[in-house]
Amino acid sequence: MENRGSRGGTYTLVIRGELDEKFAYLFNGMQMECVAGTTVLNGDVADQAHLHGYIARIEELGLELLSLKQTAELQTERGQSDR
Repeated sequence: MENRGSRGGTYTLVIRGELDEKFAYLFNGMQMECVAGTTVLNGDVADQAHLHGYIARIEELGLELLSLKQTAELQTERGQSDR
């Protein structure tokens, strides 16, 4: 049986409030952009544990996660998803 929970991908996380650039290091590897009162994080996440780490960091900072969306699966070495 395939373990789908360990798959990574490209994700977009939207946080309420506009974070200053000094917080960017906390989300290393993610692109950070402030848009209309929110902070949008975009980037590759290696696996489910990595994603949960970002969510935990948002909670530790007392921030509100407005949305989380997987925009693409990580590609295998052959250039296709693991499906």
